[in-house]
Amino acid sequence: MATFLYRLGRSAFRRRHLVTLIWVALLALAGVGAASAPVATSSSFSIPGTEAQKAFDLLEERFPAAGADGATARVVFKAPDGQKMTDPAHKATVGKAVGELKSGSDQVANVTDPYTVQAVSRDGGTAYVQVSYKVNGMELTDATREALKEAGEEARQSGLTVEIGGDALQTVPETGAGEIIGVIVAGIVLVITFGSLVAAGLPLLTAIIGVGIGVSTITALASALDLGSTTSTLAMMIGLAVGIDYALFIVSRYRAELAEGREREEAAGRAVGTAGSAVVFAGLTVVIALVGLAVVNIPMLTKMGFAAAGTVLIAVLIALTLIPALLGYAGKRVVGRKARKNPQAAAGDKPNMGTRWARFVLRRPVAVLLVGVFGLGAVAVPAASLEMGLPDDGAQPTSTSQRRAYDLLSEGFGPGSNGPLMVVVDGDRAAANRTVTDIKGLDGVAAVTPPSPNEAGDTSIITVVPKDRPSSVETENLVHSIRDTTGDDVLVTGATAMNIDFSQKMNDALLPYLALVVGLAFLLLMVVFRSVLVPLKAALGFLLSVVAALGAVVAVFQWGWLGSVFGVEQTGPIMSMMPIFMVGVVFGLAMDYEVFLVTRMREAYVHGERPGEAIVTGFRHGARVVTAAAVIMIAVFAGFIGSSEQMVKMIGFGLAVAVFFDAFVVRMAIVPAVLALLGRTAWWLPRWLDRALPNVDVEGEGLRKELSDDAPEGGERELVRA
Repeated sequence: MATFLYRLGRSAFRRRHLVTLIWVALLALAGVGAASAPVATSSSFSIPGTEAQKAFDLLEERFPAAGADGATARVVFKAPDGQKMTDPAHKATVGKAVGELKSGSDQVANVTDPYTVQAVSRDGGTAYVQVSYKVNGMELTDATREALKEAGEEARQSGLTVEIGGDALQTVPETGAGEIIGVIVAGIVLVITFGSLVAAGLPLLTAIIGVGIGVSTITALASALDLGSTTSTLAMMIGLAVGIDYALFIVSRYRAELAEGREREEAAGRAVGTAGSAVVFAGLTVVIALVGLAVVNIPMLTKMGFAAAGTVLIAVLIALTLIPALLGYAGKRVVGRKARKNPQAAAGDKPNMGTRWARFVLRRPVAVLLVGVFGLGAVAVPAASLEMGLPDDGAQPTSTSQRRAYDLLSEGFGPGSNGPLMVVVDGDRAAANRTVTDIKGLDGVAAVTPPSPNEAGDTSIITVVPKDRPSSVETENLVHSIRDTTGDDVLVTGATAMNIDFSQKMNDALLPYLALVVGLAFLLLMVVFRSVLVPLKAALGFLLSVVAALGAVVAVFQWGWLGSVFGVEQTGPIMSMMPIFMVGVVFGLAMDYEVFLVTRMREAYVHGERPGEAIVTGFRHGARVVTAAAVIMIAVFAGFIGSSEQMVKMIGFGLAVAVFFDAFVVRMAIVPAVLALLGRTAWWLPRWLDRALPNVDVEGEGLRKELSDDAPEGGERELVRA
């Protein structure tokens, strides 16, 4: 592989105009496709095989006009202090709003009158109008949303407080200036690392091109493939991080080759042949982890994984082709002024911070290992209290109408009114009445509505209002109680039940997914490192960093520690996809550092250095780059903590913390400590396995031999000029 990539790098360098033109054309093509594609109107969410999904499917069959999975909204009215919503003037105002909602859009399926469906609080101070739509939230037109917002305007002018909640107002999450700040931080780190604006600009430029192609392609295909807004957010998040990192690895190795006196084209070829091999295998681990999300069997998650994996592949291809092409344009400016004035100092042979740290670890491997393991273990303790669910409107910022509507409903009707359960009875009216009686006797029930049968009379809908908020453990227990108490012909659905089933699906898939991803990556790393213990150590270290990161997420978002610092409006369960998502994404990203750092050690060991010397050599050449790459990735992920969407905020925080733990504690401390204790045993591989595994030549030994054999008496540099 190293030889192939060497030739690819030299070819891209030599044909820089063609390569650059191809990538610019691809960016333009993707941009035109995104601009001309129809707007993605659907973002359906289904969980095949769950009870909640079976209930939705039954409702679509038996209540075709009801729009069972359509968007909903609640317009909440609150009277001024000392007044009641039952006052004639307020009743007339609300009645007018109901009429406006019914006539405001042809997408409206049903609008309830609070005075006929008992949607007025006991103290008379609050009332709400329930609006059901024929289509889901992403299919609502702007005119429909505008009509919803304007419906209560006259009521506001009359002195009533009016807030609107529900998924009808869901929009693309706002990430604010966070990711821009992340890119700016990345630029500063790159300038400090390279000491050259040109060298710093290359990774940023190529990462933005890669993300532009990836996200534009997702946008162009969003309508045809039913891709949600979160898909492009994830692709942007991961694409930026790995795009900058992979380019950073290539540019750093290119500068090192120049410092050793190689001609520019030769340096580009060798950089792609060596660091490029690490990029390919690091990228493959990320792709395996993302594509592996398909085993969960949730279409939305599968699409997110495939889309993000596609963006990672683009980042790998750009690093291998566009980077050497742009290096051809950069000339000597890719090297900082100091290095240009004193080339010997740039050769990287003198001790640096990485060298000194590696020697410190070699002197005290046991102490460093214990501090690292027990430190992460302490941070991981909160993960034992992990509760999973999906955030409701109570997690929205208090500045939003959805959150204020949530609070008004909680005050007037109890917290459970924000997440009523929909019980579907597949049977006649007598079966529905028996179900109502059974449910009323359960703990945690605040109210049960009479059954609403369909025209055929063979199916009924019952609404159950829990006592507690939608995301609470008590409400989850109530769902299980209803399912355990009633028969197979009774199905519980609704947003809350769907969240519970989603969480259970995630729990069931976690271990198979972990086995698949870690198993495949273990085999891949065994091929790369020609070792059994090094991949095993890499996998165990990753698990430690992920559990520690989950502990930090629980402490902040579930327990509320430092919640105000990170903008957590309301504590609650951790997003149910968070553990499996972190396993998928962080495992792939963590292997970037493992591959880049340890392949340099492997390279030194293969070329005759003792195990301890190889560790020092790996850190001398790789520690600075890995540190910069980790800081950049942390900055990019941390930028998403400023999102208005709790889910995006939690993902950004979790990934940033996981990368910090994995890069600086696991890869920089635990890995060298373990390798120091293992010595030559670290690189042990049974002979039969050595013969069975393909030799991909990541360390470039085959490349060096080929260059030496092909070189004339003048040496390798003559080969370059030929």
